Amino acid sequence: MTEAQPAGGQALGAVAVTKSRVRSAAVAAAVLGALGLVLMAAWVLLTSLTRDVQISRDGAAVAAGLACGLVGMLVARRQPRNPEGWLLLGAAVGVFVVLDSGLYAVLDYRLHDGGLPLGEVAVIGKGSIGTPLIFCFALVVLLFPDGRLTRRWTWVLRIYLVLTVWAAVGFIANEAGTVAGQHIQVDLNGTYTGPGSPTGVLGVLAAASAGILLVPLFWPAFAARQALSWQRASGERRQQLKWLMGGAVIALAGLVLIVLGPPNYQLSGRVTRDLAFVAIAALPVSMGVGILKYHLYDIDRIISRTLAYALVTGLLVGIYAGLVLLATQVFRFHSTVAVAASTLAVAALFNPLRRRVQRAVDRRFNRARYDAEATVAMFAARLKDAVNLDSVRDDLASVVQQTLEPAHISVWITTRD
Repeated sequence: MTEAQPAGGQALGAVAVTKSRVRSAAVAAAVLGALGLVLMAAWVLLTSLTRDVQISRDGAAVAAGLACGLVGMLVARRQPRNPEGWLLLGAAVGVFVVLDSGLYAVLDYRLHDGGLPLGEVAVIGKGSIGTPLIFCFALVVLLFPDGRLTRRWTWVLRIYLVLTVWAAVGFIANEAGTVAGQHIQVDLNGTYTGPGSPTGVLGVLAAASAGILLVPLFWPAFAARQALSWQRASGERRQQLKWLMGGAVIALAGLVLIVLGPPNYQLSGRVTRDLAFVAIAALPVSMGVGILKYHLYDIDRIISRTLAYALVTGLLVGIYAGLVLLATQVFRFHSTVAVAASTLAVAALFNPLRRRVQRAVDRRFNRARYDAEATVAMFAARLKDAVNLDSVRDDLASVVQQTLEPAHISVWITTRD
């Protein structure tokens, strides 16, 4: 009895410590979430005062921040030891800090001629936080899904963090040294556009921003690590990595649109960047689904449906534009009649085209689903001519095994006297 007492006390102590950590994590997540809500409320107020929605990409950047915040909150509360949730929460707060800083800079220097307090701080925040946020997203990819790394990758992570902090300090010093003592000018995005360069200590620290050239060299290695993990993984882990890759591809397409898209001052460039930020929001959403293990088995169907509808949309838009141009430029029909006729034609083509494209996508991409549907269709055709109950039962069990792969199959047959 005397030996069992300490063991029981240790167990109770461990449970108490665990509960305390869970409560602390919940409080920390609630504080970060509340901070995010305050920053979002400030964004609403500043947007109404400046009437400038272009800084937040017409709300698309807000959607990306909300996606990071909501997913981060869920992961941090359910898995407090997983760094993914805290990184996503921090990224959400950073997104809103950048947006609010840009809006405040516009409010101060474009609408009030620099008469408001903390205007320089807003300019520095707007210009120095955005790029380190991209570095944080790369960390989220590396640590997916549970934050566990081997010793070798732990050293890689430490080097990456040192370079990231180094570059971030350089960005802050460069922005502070540039705007210090200058007549501040900001553009419609709240970014400093006047002359000036850092000198003295700030100039030395600003040279650290050269670390940005080294940081992106790690990103292909992060992607390669997850790709190799996907090749070796099976079951649930493989499905999680599928979610990651699906969201990463969409987010990468968004980044490409930002870098290579039309200029921001054009309407097409503005629309392109809005869509790009919506695409970036797909990364935290897909990672949250993968981490929280919710409906992982639907990833193949979701990707298949997304690809099919994207192809159908592209084809229909092309057909619509071609019909309108053909009717108005070649046959010289009235524009209203041409648009109405083209709309009816596209509407009539939607379902047949969707079925054909979906069938082609399933045949090339989601082969398992296509084979399952073909197997069920063949069974239904055989069932019309079947008369032997035993053969039907065996055939049914075989079809279920091929399409669903259950651990156990049982068939109950009732007979009437």
